[in-house]
Amino acid sequence: MEGANAAKAPLQPPAYGNLITVLSIDGGGIRGIIPGTILSFLESELQKLDGEEARIADYFDVISGTSTGGLVTAMLTTPGEHNRPMFSANEIKDFYLNQSPKIFPQNSCTLFARVKRVIKALIGPRYDGKYLHGLVKKQLGNRRLHETLTNIVIPTFDIKKLQPTIFSSFEVKKNPSMDALLSDICIATSAAPTYLPAHYFETIDKRTGHVRDFNLIDGGVAANNPTLVAIGEVTKEIIKGSSDFFPIKPMDYGRFLVISLGTGSPKAEEKYSAYKAAKWGVLSWLTFNGSTPLVDVFTHASADMVDLHLSVVFQALHSQDNYLRIQDDTLNGVVSSVDTATKNNLDDLLKVGEGLLRKPVSRVNSSTGILEPSPNQETNEDALRRFAKLLSQEKWLRLSRSPHGRAALLNKK
Repeated sequence: MEGANAAKAPLQPPAYGNLITVLSIDGGGIRGIIPGTILSFLESELQKLDGEEARIADYFDVISGTSTGGLVTAMLTTPGEHNRPMFSANEIKDFYLNQSPKIFPQNSCTLFARVKRVIKALIGPRYDGKYLHGLVKKQLGNRRLHETLTNIVIPTFDIKKLQPTIFSSFEVKKNPSMDALLSDICIATSAAPTYLPAHYFETIDKRTGHVRDFNLIDGGVAANNPTLVAIGEVTKEIIKGSSDFFPIKPMDYGRFLVISLGTGSPKAEEKYSAYKAAKWGVLSWLTFNGSTPLVDVFTHASADMVDLHLSVVFQALHSQDNYLRIQDDTLNGVVSSVDTATKNNLDDLLKVGEGLLRKPVSRVNSSTGILEPSPNQETNEDALRRFAKLLSQEKWLRLSRSPHGRAALLNKK
């Protein structure tokens, strides 16, 4: 009973605890099934500790996601019935399995269909996005950024201003013009160039009546791995002296507890080469053997640079056990695609996620950029169980120290 009460009680500010908890989810289209599988396992471990009402949003100070990761972030944190998360982590897998074929309808593999696909790539996005837009608006309704159950950070990129636009729960408190509909934010961060159309929308600052316009594309252009963006938003709050956070020294990453989830990478496939790319023009960079090399390059480069930076910093500060990056860089063939939403491929992605749980924890080699198993032979399952215990302990600690937390527990008895 007490565990169930703790799980449903609002997460108290980090100032009442010892840690700042961060969850980050990469972009990757239909490969969002992979982090969905990981999150389902983590949530089940939290439920073993604190009861079946436990949800991911109950334990993280900030959840950040780009593109498909932004959609997962919204699903985990948007309030639904009884002000609880609209989706459990376990339901996210089914969402991808059921909806992906409608979001990314598959054409036949005939020569005519391939030629048609290439021509379409030259004159417009591969998909019109109408089904995705309607689905997201239906699921998230009129909920806005300020209403999420925990802080969220979702990157996008404004092509009019040529700069990132970060939708942050922290920022919206002082800048109401950022209080966009969650559906608009999700559509924008998922608008991958060549795949889905750019997204335009407006917000109105109710205090001043000022209208702000947004011209946005996929957040992966700026931060396909948004972990560092999330940490940056928290750090800004600490620098400002926010009462929600305890003061920490610069670069004191030992007070952060970070889980960063990738969506898989085809590094092992070595699908491109300088010999081939040297002959490419605009068309080949946009479409080559069913892939989009230009998009692949900037999304994987962005994600890897963030992991490399954080891995080195956490190790340098002897806090490597507080940073867990779960990623698979052995994808190949159609499994590495962001939009091949056939039943067989979706089932294969589900298997990748399940298999990844059993693999050893890996850390990026700063010299080669390749993931290598950590020496302690801990599996990702083991690491997630360890993190679940730390997350539960941190939540209980904050509840016991916070007047609001103690009152919330008493009211639920």
